[in-house]
Amino acid sequence: MRGVAFLGTVRSARGTFLRMLVFVFLATFLWLQFHVISLTGRDSSGQASSNETLFSLVPQELHRFLKDRRNGSSSTLTNASTETLTEFEIAEIRRNIERANAEQRVYNEESFGPLANDAPIIVIQVHTRLTYLRHLIVSLAQAKGIEQTLLVFSHDVWHPDINYLVQSVDFCRVVQIFYPHSIQTHPRTFPGEDPNDCPRNIRKEQALNLGCINAKHPDLYGHYREAKFTQTKHHWWWKANRVFDQLSITRNHTGIVLFLEEDHYVAEDFLHVLRLMERTCKHSCKRCNVLSLGTYLKTYNYFADFSRKFLGVNSALQKELLRGLKRWEASARQQSAKAEDVIGTSDNGRINGIPSSSSSSSSNSGSGSGSTGSSSNSTPTGASNSKNSSVNNTGAAAILPIARNAQIVQSASAWAFQLLPELYNHYQKAEVIPWISSKHNMGMAFNRVTWNKLRKCAAQFCSYDDYNWDWSLQHIAQTCMPPSKGPGIAPRTESGLITMMMRAPRVFHIGECGVHHKKTNCESTAVIAKVQNVLKAARDHLFPTQLTLTVAGTAKKTKLRKGNGGWGDTRDHRLCWNITVYPDLVLP
Repeated sequence: MRGVAFLGTVRSARGTFLRMLVFVFLATFLWLQFHVISLTGRDSSGQASSNETLFSLVPQELHRFLKDRRNGSSSTLTNASTETLTEFEIAEIRRNIERANAEQRVYNEESFGPLANDAPIIVIQVHTRLTYLRHLIVSLAQAKGIEQTLLVFSHDVWHPDINYLVQSVDFCRVVQIFYPHSIQTHPRTFPGEDPNDCPRNIRKEQALNLGCINAKHPDLYGHYREAKFTQTKHHWWWKANRVFDQLSITRNHTGIVLFLEEDHYVAEDFLHVLRLMERTCKHSCKRCNVLSLGTYLKTYNYFADFSRKFLGVNSALQKELLRGLKRWEASARQQSAKAEDVIGTSDNGRINGIPSSSSSSSSNSGSGSGSTGSSSNSTPTGASNSKNSSVNNTGAAAILPIARNAQIVQSASAWAFQLLPELYNHYQKAEVIPWISSKHNMGMAFNRVTWNKLRKCAAQFCSYDDYNWDWSLQHIAQTCMPPSKGPGIAPRTESGLITMMMRAPRVFHIGECGVHHKKTNCESTAVIAKVQNVLKAARDHLFPTQLTLTVAGTAKKTKLRKGNGGWGDTRDHRLCWNITVYPDLVLP
């Protein structure tokens, strides 16, 4: 019986332990679920709060550009991935692209009329980042003079949501062009990733033994091509050729062409500044053949864009300062004269309770003539008044310089307040410097004359082992293009590309992710809000009327460097060259 009782006790304890274990497991599971839900709700509420902040910074009539056209539309465009497209869908996309490129439709031309021959053209390279593209369009819509321009959206992905957004732009003329040799349209053949391509990190000996297609052509660093990197350079070169030489509306255009990307954001005066830079080039820097509206500075103080060391560079600025100084001196003299008059006449002859000499004299004569007392009474009074008169004369003499100095200080403060903001509004600085890819590739603009020089160097551009289009441009500027010449201000070193760059940027980079950068949240709008707030604070200092040119300090000789690689495959070289010479090139 004892054994049975003991066995029952053991079973009861084991059952209790199992029940406790199950309870702890359920409690832990529920706690984790609650914690995850709490974090998710916090993130979604934070995102909602961020979106509300962004909407508050955008005019009501432009909110339509920030909203999805239908429920379930994804800003990341996951369904644009080539892995989810069937052969039938790819063929349909290729037909749509071919049709759109052949049609060359100009949206809104009936509203804004034909494009002026010297009007700015803005070319925007678009991939799949719809959120950033929305905000770029919002910033363009708020720019002064945007109705005079032509927007050319150049796509390497065909997607209905992107097309809908672009075609909803109604504030200027719009053209869509589609890069026809994209990874989307060639997912399993060159220029995409062919199954028989060599893996990126395989050694050349291994590649030759493997017999992969491009085994003989690794890049400078022994790596083989990656289509997602080579596409960007191909696309940039294709769109430049397309805009300058092939589109009916632009192939005879003589004005400036500005290059932007989907993750850029523009200031409301960017077109005004672009025109101002053009005029400044003609008068003060004939050798400047590239304009740059953007920099990669994290911060810029629009309110301190003035320095005495630049007064000698711009005579107009110096004259304005001298005129302001003369106005200040004249105002100070007038204020001083008024102060003396006030000392003599106002407040019953008193300043801060001290009687003036004229007041004392008048008081004395009044006492003498109107006195009914004895001479003994008048004499002490006269003596007292005489003493007061002496004190009053001394006090007035002491007070007068103080009052005059106070007036001068007050005038100086008023002059500084009235004139300096005026200078900030009307004078801003631009640097003249040889074009450097890592500094001047954002918001860059040039005209047909510069393009023709670039195009003559197509062979060098297409064969240079660097998958970056901007580094390739810098290479041909140093090795192929003749040095840019002309009167006016000149940089310390020669180059085929000389840029005039705004010190205060008018184009900003808002993208958190891209070809070279990946973050956990690529849809973050924190940078967008920062840029909007910066421009809001600087609004009073936009729209300058004149630029002050400075020569940036550079090394006497720029060292030639080898490329970054990624462009060793001769198939990429041939495609790039064929894009240049065969406008109607069609790949299988």
